Parts: sequence; structure tokens; C-alpha cells
Amino acid sequence: MNDMGIIGAPRILLIDDSEQNRYVLGRILRHAGLQVEECANGMEGLALAQNSPDLIIVDVKLPDISGYEVCRQIKSNPDIAYIPILQISATFVTNESKVMALEGGADGYLTHPLDPTVLLATVKALLRLKQAESILRQSAQQWRSTFDALNEGLAVLDIEKRITRCNRAFSNVCGLPFKDVIGADGPELIRKCLGAPADFLAGELEVRYSGEWQHEGHWFHVSVDPVLSKGERFGSIVVLNNIKERKMAEETLRNTEKLAATGRLAQTIAHEINNPLEAVVNLIYLSHLHADNPDVKGFLAQAQTELSRVARITKQVLSFHRESTRPVPLELHELLNGVLNLYSRQIENKHISLKYDRSTSEPITLCGFPGELRQVIANLFGNAIDATPARGTITLRLRHRTLKGVPGASFTVMDSGPGIPPEIRDQIFEPFFTTKELRGSGLGLWLIRTIVSKHQGRLRFRTSTVPGHSGTCFNLFLPNTSPAVETMPEPAERPQYSKVS
Repeated sequence: MNDMGIIGAPRILLIDDSEQNRYVLGRILRHAGLQVEECANGMEGLALAQNSPDLIIVDVKLPDISGYEVCRQIKSNPDIAYIPILQISATFVTNESKVMALEGGADGYLTHPLDPTVLLATVKALLRLKQAESILRQSAQQWRSTFDALNEGLAVLDIEKRITRCNRAFSNVCGLPFKDVIGADGPELIRKCLGAPADFLAGELEVRYSGEWQHEGHWFHVSVDPVLSKGERFGSIVVLNNIKERKMAEETLRNTEKLAATGRLAQTIAHEINNPLEAVVNLIYLSHLHADNPDVKGFLAQAQTELSRVARITKQVLSFHRESTRPVPLELHELLNGVLNLYSRQIENKHISLKYDRSTSEPITLCGFPGELRQVIANLFGNAIDATPARGTITLRLRHRTLKGVPGASFTVMDSGPGIPPEIRDQIFEPFFTTKELRGSGLGLWLIRTIVSKHQGRLRFRTSTVPGHSGTCFNLFLPNTSPAVETMPEPAERPQYSKVS
């Protein structure tokens, strides 16, 4: 038995129409010692769910029926309703989508890009929850010897929904002695104690304790299992599980992610606006010292210029991760300049010579997702800065281009670093491969390739490790066509490189 209390390796059913996503997720799960069975559509997944896997991971966007419908059908089937379901999505990432999934019966909801540690922690937590619920069902069948020993609150309801039996934990949650609980209207008592909705007996839910007793501020997972005899239901078993610690852990995780994101933005802003703020302070100081000097107006004009620069940098930082839900027209030169401004301090610190070769002064406009393309340009440019030595050179090229009869734009970034060693050139686009140790996630180039594929573009590179002529050049072609909104196809061809000895 492993550390999750399940005999043998837990079996995971993975339902996702993206072969690329299945490959990445399957690799993570199998590396953690889990058995994985895969399928590409909802109907096949429903059929495989009859084999009772320990956990189902299902993408929301499927080619036949949605992940929401898969979850609904599984949770409405008493024979397999106990299987925990983790829904994932790269498209439906809003809070409303998460609420819809969780209220529809999902036990967890994660959005792409998935952090492997968070994914595995969530999977293990759901497997532990599934095992606990399995033990509870067995205990319900053997309640004569174990009923009162359980920490979860349990109550047995007859066909008229009257409580015929409960354990001590259930009585404690209600804040009533046994004699007042037995014979009471079960739904009415639970609604009064927990604030559960009127139809809570129809499935499972999580509710915040609304009473005035010792459980104030606690959360409970309420599940209802039918009691069957020869296929006919003659009652129900209600289970109340205190999930306050899980809710606190989830809230801590959310807050940690928010603080980390805020910290990254704060660091960027601090680095970028420090110089203009110092200039403003000095100019105001000089203005005070020379109030009668005609140069004061010049000082104040310079201060205004620096404050405008601060405002511009702030807007760029705030818009960096802002994303639209549909492809929109965007100007690549403006997008590139926004990224360059964010990296200006790093360029200055390494004394890197930046050469920007723009073939035309006319706007280069195409249709796409600005947040994703910012991420592509930022990752490529950030990698070039990391690879380029102090006082090295980075060359950028942006121009109109037609590839195989398709008009579009070409973006090239070339560094003067040591080049990519031959033995790892075939691996750099693989997920989780990195040469930066703890400083890198290994997902940068893999994510770039995925986004480029979504925009129906092409990504290639060439590299040289010859001393005096070393460096790496990445070339990105983006067609002037609307990218896929909800699907992310595989790349049409493997990214190519030139093996320069």
C-alpha cells in the first residue's frame, strides 16, 4: 500500500483531446508512480469511467461533449459518483468557469499552464479524499461496530427523510443531544445547522457553518449516499466532513500565488522607475535652491518628463499580463518596444549593445493574442540576455514576410553567447528541460512553441559554438491570420536548427 492508502499504484483516467497535453500530464503522473489510462473524447471517457479509476482528470473543452457534462453524468451515476474529478482547462480560466465546474460536481479545478508540483499535490489530495470516502462507505455498512468511532458526522435517514440513527460527531455538529436528533426532519435540521440549500440531498456540496456553536467559521463537505436493498432505495446516509483545514490550505495557496505575482511586478516597477524618481527628486531639490534662477523652468520641465516616463513604465507593466479572450489586431513594433522597456535595466547592467533592424517604418500589424505574444517575445529576448556575455551584442529584426504564399511577419533575435551544445539541441523544446537549474522551470521554449503553434506560426533556430563566431538565432514567423481561439493544434513540423560545428 502506498502513502495514499490505495493498494497498488492508483489508476488515473486522463480525458483530453490534445495529444500534447496528454503527453505532458501523463509523463508527470507516471513519473510520480501512478497508472494512467488516456482517451481523447468525453463519450470514450464515460465508458472507461465504468472501470472505476481512482481519479478522473478531464479537460473542459472536448470535441464531442464538454468536461462539465462528463462530470455531471459521472456524479449522477450512483455506481461511480464517488470517483473524484479534477477538471483542467486552458480556455475557461475565469472564476465563473471554476464555480460552474465545482458546483457541477468537480472536486478540483486547475488551469494551464499547470505547475507540476501543484498538479501532483492536488491529485494526491483528491486520492486521499477518495480513499477517506471509500472508508466511510464501508463503515456505513458496518455501522453497528464502528459508527460512533468515526470523526465524521453521519446520519441515517429513512425513506421519509427522518433521522433514524446518527453518530456522536453528527450530534456535535448539530449542537443537540441524541434524543433531540433522532426522529428529527433530516434536511430541515441540516439546513438550520449548516445553512445548506433546500435541495442539498440531491448531491454533494460544501457549506460554511452558519450556527452559533463551536464550529463557527468551519466548512463542511456534505455528501449523501443512498441506502439500497435489492436495487431499491429505502433511505440515505448523510456524511458531514469538516474541511476547514483544506479550505485554509486552499486560501493560503491562492494568497501565496497572488503575493508572488505582486512581488514580481513590484520588483520590475522598482527597478524601472528608480532612476526617473531619483532624477525628479534631484530636480525638485535644485529648483528649491535656485528659486530665482531662470533655469528653474527647465528643471521642472525635466521633472515632468521623468514623471511621464514613470507613468509610461507603470502602464506597460500593468498591461504585460493583461489578456483578451479573442484575437485582436496588434502592432508588433509597439509590442516589441513594450518588452524592450521592461528589460532595459538588465541590458544596461550587462552593457549589452542592442541592434534593432526594422525593415520599414510602416506598422506591422497582425491578429493574435497580445498577452501570449508578449510572453513569446519576452521569453526569447530574456533567454538572449541570459546567454549574452557582458558587453556582448543582441540583434533584433522585425519585417514583413511571405512564407509559402502566406503573408505575415518575421521576428528574429540573435545573441552573441556561447551557442547551444550539440548534445542538447534536440531537447530544448521538451517540457521541463532546462540548463538554468533552479532559476528555470524548463517550460519557456516549450510554451513558446505551443503559443506559436496556436497562432499557426513557425519557430526555428540556428546556433554555433565555434569560438569567435558563436551565438544562437531564433526566427519566428507569424501569419496574418486569426489564430485558434479554443483549440491548440500540434506544430506542423518539429522546430528546426542548423548544426554548425
